[in-house]
Amino acid sequence: MNARQGVRYVGLEGLDVVNTRNMKPVPPDGRTVGEIVFRGNVVMKGYLKNPKANEEAFANGWFHSGDIGVKHPDGYIEVKDRSKDIIISGGENISSVEVENVLYQHPAIFEVSVVARPDEQWGETPCAFVTLKPGVDTSDQHRLAEDIMKFSRAKMPGYWAPKSVVFGPLPKTATGKIQKHLLRAKAKEMGPVKKSRL
Repeated sequence: MNARQGVRYVGLEGLDVVNTRNMKPVPPDGRTVGEIVFRGNVVMKGYLKNPKANEEAFANGWFHSGDIGVKHPDGYIEVKDRSKDIIISGGENISSVEVENVLYQHPAIFEVSVVARPDEQWGETPCAFVTLKPGVDTSDQHRLAEDIMKFSRAKMPGYWAPKSVVFGPLPKTATGKIQKHLLRAKAKEMGPVKKSRL
């Protein structure tokens, strides 16, 4: 390839959203989810002294970002979630970020993080960890949790709605990022939902 004046190098060779089972691009319909992958001369060569991580991250010649997204008809790619944060309930994939976006519309919620909680019937169901806005009456947390779940069911598919709600401050890093791995561990410690309210 010949150099061009004012252009230092070619950027990404490829950026796509693919079905992880067959590595074929997903249709650009804005709905079909897949993993965001890319390759090119601006992508790192690998992880230092970690062949296992390299094997996973660079499968089939693409760098696997771990981000789940969709491709729109105009070519734009929209990030929907991290693959490790996807909740698989009854064989259906649920984006924790999309559930959180709906829950943020609830008038009592200040902060929320949604993770998978084991469920005896569905495998996993959404569990919402919620910090309430100052001034919200917390005397009846059971009623408040029911209200949040009812609100959710009215705004999204029933199986996306949280089946359990936990109130309290959310664990964060020094930079303010919610530590979902700690919430996933806490949801697992809570044990499976005995009878799903789906």
